[in-house]
Amino acid sequence: MLRKIRIILAAIFFIAITLCFLDFTGTVSHYLGWMEKLQFVPAVLALNVGVVLFLLVLTLLFGRVYCSVICPMGVMQDIISWLHNRKKKARVRFGYTKEKRVLRYGFLAVFVVLIVMGFTSIAALIAPYSAFGRIAANLFAPVYAWVNNYLASIAEHYDSYAFYSVDVWLKSGISLAVAVATLLVVGFLAWRGGRTYCNTVCPVGTVLGFVSRFAFLRPVINTEKCVGCTLCARKCKASCIDAKNHSIDYSRCVACMDCIGNCSSGAITYARPSKVAHAKAETKGDEPKADADTSRRSFLTLASLFAVGAAVKAQESKVDGGLAVIEDKKIPARKCKITPPGSKGIKHITQHCTACQLCVAACPNGVLRPSSDLSTLMQPEMSYERGYCRPECNRCSQVCPNGAIRPIRLDEKTSIQIGHAVWIPENCIVNTDGVRCGNCARHCPNGAIKMMPKDENDPESPWFPVVDAERCIGCGACEYVCPARPFSAIYVEGNSKHREV
Repeated sequence: MLRKIRIILAAIFFIAITLCFLDFTGTVSHYLGWMEKLQFVPAVLALNVGVVLFLLVLTLLFGRVYCSVICPMGVMQDIISWLHNRKKKARVRFGYTKEKRVLRYGFLAVFVVLIVMGFTSIAALIAPYSAFGRIAANLFAPVYAWVNNYLASIAEHYDSYAFYSVDVWLKSGISLAVAVATLLVVGFLAWRGGRTYCNTVCPVGTVLGFVSRFAFLRPVINTEKCVGCTLCARKCKASCIDAKNHSIDYSRCVACMDCIGNCSSGAITYARPSKVAHAKAETKGDEPKADADTSRRSFLTLASLFAVGAAVKAQESKVDGGLAVIEDKKIPARKCKITPPGSKGIKHITQHCTACQLCVAACPNGVLRPSSDLSTLMQPEMSYERGYCRPECNRCSQVCPNGAIRPIRLDEKTSIQIGHAVWIPENCIVNTDGVRCGNCARHCPNGAIKMMPKDENDPESPWFPVVDAERCIGCGACEYVCPARPFSAIYVEGNSKHREV
């Protein structure tokens, strides 16, 4: 029964979180976005103390149920492992292996150091939620969109508009390559060894593994009922059950309940460890005490690392009237990149963003795309070749789970300056083609651009755009609708730190 409950809850979380990355209407995120906020690393970076404490208490009570139910990367590994079982029709695949403590500590230490030093995008390469987000946004979402477009074409044939087509385009080659590599590596590890990634590489698994050593409820082996069949060990995808010695490594146990479901003699129960379960260990002299001391030291070391990291973080406290083919435009060489409204500026988003790309997947205007810059690798940045940041949209700020983009109201957004427009006279078609334009001024939602004659005394004088930098908020409408090619005659230069206008 416990195993079935776990599977049902895991399926609900996995499907819901995946749909948050796939759904381009924003409906799923509106109702189920709270599941994104329950992810461990985003909650830590957002200094969301309530969520972090909830997850730690949950682990102290029930073990690593976060890894087997809430974490989408963990559930994806279970699915891949299950598919292998179905393909091979294997009744037994696993066996007990010793903990790779050096690797676990090593990956965790590197992860924490990178976070504290501000290289969050690099550290996020091994963060489970962010890694799954990149897989969903770069691999699953295009397939979902293609299926939607196919259904839209069929519906249109029957004069139905139940579906509408969306653009499917490559936002970042680097991000796609990283997503493919992550899926291949994690998929291979899950195919061959079940939860190898969770118990060797994943920093969240290591953290919660320390805490789960002290869990109130855990799978417990009753030595009097055990018949020595070792089926529990051979079914354990975490490879943490030593059937010969009737012991379980609780730091690696993900509370999947597979051992309980497969034990024919009822020798394994999910309960508070009893004196009977520990009787054998207590007969080994000082060994249990030494193990307990090691666990305490590990826990204190981990707590210290995260306390330092938290302290450091706490101190830092489609278109309207384009005149040319959008695909022909090239990205201008901006001196300062543009970050989304609500991100406060480059420093804040660089230090807090885990590059999960949920905001990129949620952006309905094609403005956000993953960065290819090594210092901000795969974190979102803005560019206006396919659209502009519409005043009536604040979706990216609503879905961000880690505080890299804080929630903002629509009326608040129109007063946040994320950049300012810059006019390039030599690119303007008024100069190059000798025609009248004014597209940038007509489409500016803030009225920050006005057309002025070059010579006020000459009625035939050409009119050029003049930018009021104090009113411009950097939405990119002017850059997007500019007909100049291959580079726009007016483009947005980002502000390193956002300000109110």
